[in-house]
Amino acid sequence: MDAQGRGRGENIDPADQWVLNPNTGEYELRLSPSAPQSPIPAPRGPRNTGAGNPRARSASPDQAPERPGRASPERETPGRDVPPQRRRRGAPEEPPGRRGRKPAKGKKAKKVLLWTSGTVAFLVLATGVGGYLYLEHLNDNITSVSDDGASTGGFKKDQAINILLIGTDKRTGAGNEGYGDKGSEGHADTTILLHVSKDRSNATALSIPRDLIVDIPDCPTQQEDGSEKVIPGSIGARFNTSLGQGGRTPSCTMRTVTELTGIKPDNFMVADFNAVKTLTSAVGGVEVCLGKDINDPDSHLNLPKGTHRIEGEQALAFVRTRHSVGLGGDLSRIELQQQFLSSLMRELKSNDTLTSPSKMIKLAEAGTEALTVDSQLNSINKLKDLGMELGKLNVKNLTFTTIPVVDNPAEKIKATVVLDESKAPEVFDLIRNDVSFTEVKQQQKKEKAAVAARLKGEKAPASEVRVRILNGGAPAGSAQSTLSWLQVDQGVGKSENAGNAPAELAKTTLEYAPDQADQARRLAEILGLSGSAMKPGKSVTNSQGLPAMTLTLGKDFKGAGVSLTPPDKAPDDIKKSTADKVVCAE
Repeated sequence: MDAQGRGRGENIDPADQWVLNPNTGEYELRLSPSAPQSPIPAPRGPRNTGAGNPRARSASPDQAPERPGRASPERETPGRDVPPQRRRRGAPEEPPGRRGRKPAKGKKAKKVLLWTSGTVAFLVLATGVGGYLYLEHLNDNITSVSDDGASTGGFKKDQAINILLIGTDKRTGAGNEGYGDKGSEGHADTTILLHVSKDRSNATALSIPRDLIVDIPDCPTQQEDGSEKVIPGSIGARFNTSLGQGGRTPSCTMRTVTELTGIKPDNFMVADFNAVKTLTSAVGGVEVCLGKDINDPDSHLNLPKGTHRIEGEQALAFVRTRHSVGLGGDLSRIELQQQFLSSLMRELKSNDTLTSPSKMIKLAEAGTEALTVDSQLNSINKLKDLGMELGKLNVKNLTFTTIPVVDNPAEKIKATVVLDESKAPEVFDLIRNDVSFTEVKQQQKKEKAAVAARLKGEKAPASEVRVRILNGGAPAGSAQSTLSWLQVDQGVGKSENAGNAPAELAKTTLEYAPDQADQARRLAEILGLSGSAMKPGKSVTNSQGLPAMTLTLGKDFKGAGVSLTPPDKAPDDIKKSTADKVVCAE
């Protein structure tokens, strides 16, 4: 049943409630004054969202009671001209430029982006009373699960964003009986770590193979009765068992990703099979390309070579097929899924979708119903804020890649994979250091050159370098070991250990005054610091009362003498693709 008539047996197309207001040139969700009751779903009573029900539907703290003086959908403001939903027979034509459902030129709808199971939906929602109540309805759709302290506490608008997208193989809903493992609680079947750059100019979607051998840490997990239970970890386990196995929840998958990559996700989103079916149907299908005929009885995909528009069951079959593509394994299926998501991104960014109220409402309904989020992202307002940040991306700067792996050497019959230790650490470093996998914009190149210029110029002798060393998040004893190394091995005798920094830093920094630039360049050369680690500022006074620089060892510190210069581009041999390119599966 559609969103508008749910629970009342009515059959009202949600799109019919969106009408063009000639006074503003914008679409508004509203009802004729003569209607006996609002077609907008009334917000359901709050469900149990306490500790005793970690999977409860969220009742958002962002929700507020209806403001006094605002008209309800049942009572339009007297005297206000409410335009009809359709031109009736015999009525005059609409003025030029007002026909159809496209917004007036120059008007931009608010965009909300929902990522589910690596699936994305852009939503357009009108403001006003109708829009407010509809947002309340969407809030009631959302299911939230505790993050159990495994996240950073939620994304921040002025920082890089890391979202963990988890697609499970849990078989729920009609029509899913033929998929997945019978009786499975749902494992991490498809997992993507989405990194969005601090300046929102680019993003990297890093696929994590389900058969990757990892160490799963102990996972403190909230139980249904509100108590906490530590789910024991596993050494040398398949990555997909970080969810569902032994009572593990998405927060455990989040901890496993942090253990694996060194990147702590801000939030997670989870969806099962139904997400692919409902979202692709809501958007009207996506186009995919096959370089050969595929008939896979296991996934139920049967398509000839060429381009096809798929949705619903066929879309699910497409993202699940693996025996008929590539080498027939999970890695080949990951490439197919990346192609599918790229196509979905292009479809959702198209004007046909963004200017269609009908599609937007269907996406809003499908997305919030299919979505399970962490407890830091449990309202439509929070999702909207995230969507506004993600909506700034250009698909040509969204790169899909996969953690570099090799066949498990411990197996005679190859069934699992392990990290490619020669390549994977560099990929993780790129993401941790917010380095784009695509070509940066010209402005970014200029900024990058300006930072690099800090390293260029005259360098003072090591014996003249005066520096105070603080530990700002590095392992205990790092300041002292660095001091010894600088004095004994590098000749930086005018250095001293200043103890712990006031606050921890993610990255090591060197602050110096303008007249200390030559000293800073010498110390940066010795330490292997990048220009971005050099912070022009002011000097401090050392124990002898002389001006000195401040070296703060951050969480990225790897030991005295280990270079701290991060990679500045993705290696050429890393397989990747961008969301703007059409790729045909072979």
